[in-house]
Amino acid sequence: MKENEYLYNILESNKLDKLMDEVIACSHIAVKYQSKIVRSFKSDGTILTKTDLEISTRIINIIKELFPTSNVISEEEITPFDSNAPYTFVLDPIDGTDVYSNGFPSFAVALGILDSNRDPVGAMIVAPRFGRAKEALTIRLDPGKKLLIDNEIVEKLEEDKDIIKQITISSKTQKVINFDNYNGKIRTFGSTIIHIICPVVFPFIQGCINQRAFIWDICASHAILRHLGFKVMYSDNTPLVYTDKMLIYRGVSERTIYCGTEKGIKDMMKHLPLKEGHI
Repeated sequence: MKENEYLYNILESNKLDKLMDEVIACSHIAVKYQSKIVRSFKSDGTILTKTDLEISTRIINIIKELFPTSNVISEEEITPFDSNAPYTFVLDPIDGTDVYSNGFPSFAVALGILDSNRDPVGAMIVAPRFGRAKEALTIRLDPGKKLLIDNEIVEKLEEDKDIIKQITISSKTQKVINFDNYNGKIRTFGSTIIHIICPVVFPFIQGCINQRAFIWDICASHAILRHLGFKVMYSDNTPLVYTDKMLIYRGVSERTIYCGTEKGIKDMMKHLPLKEGHI
C-alpha cells in the first residue's frame, strides 16, 4: 500500500467526524462551566482551570481510541512522543484561559494536526462564544480535504490582504513591536488561536503579530493559513517550523511570529518592526 493511501486510511472520515463531535461537545462544556470557574495557577504563573483539564482528558482519550498510532501533544498533559508516528495531534483545551476565566467570549478549543513531516495539515477549532454574526465560530480542515468555516466550504478569499490596515496582536506583543510608523487599527482578543485565524475569518483584518508562543497556541490556526496560501514567518523572515524544542521539549517558538500573505508580512515588517533588542 502506498504511503499516502496508508495515511488516508489512518484518518478515516468517520473517525474524524467523531473527533470533531467531541471537540464541539467540549466547547459546550467550556460554555457551561465558564460562569462557575475557579482559577488556579501553574508553576510558571499561567492560569489553569478544571475545565482545561477535563477537556484535555476527554480529547486525548478519544484520539488514543480512534488513532492509536498517532501522537498527542496537549498543553495540560505530557504524553509519549514517537518521532515515527504518521500524525501528531496538537491540543489546546482552552486557548485564552485567562480571558475565559474572566468571563470573556474570545476563547477556543483548538486541535491541530501535523503530518509525519511536521507540516500543519489539519485543524478543528471551535470558539463557542465568538462567531461571525453567529453564536459560534467552527472551523474544520481534514488533511487533504476542503476547508470548512461554519460548515461552508472556503477555497479562497476575495479580499485584498496584501496592504495592512488592521491587525490582531497578542496581549504582550505591544512590548516588542515599534508602532511609530503604523496608522492602522489593532485588535486584541486574548486567544492566540483566534488572533492568528482572524486574517482568514474576518474580511477587514489582514494580518497578525504574536510574541513567542507554544506549539498548541499556533498549530491549528497555522494549518488553516497554510491551506489558503498564507504564511507564518519568524521576525527574521524565516518560516516557522516545528522543531524538537517545540514538539518534544514543549518550548516556545524561536522568535516573534508574523502571519499573513507574503506581501502582507513584508508590509507588517516594514511598518511594525521589532523594537531594538527583541526577537
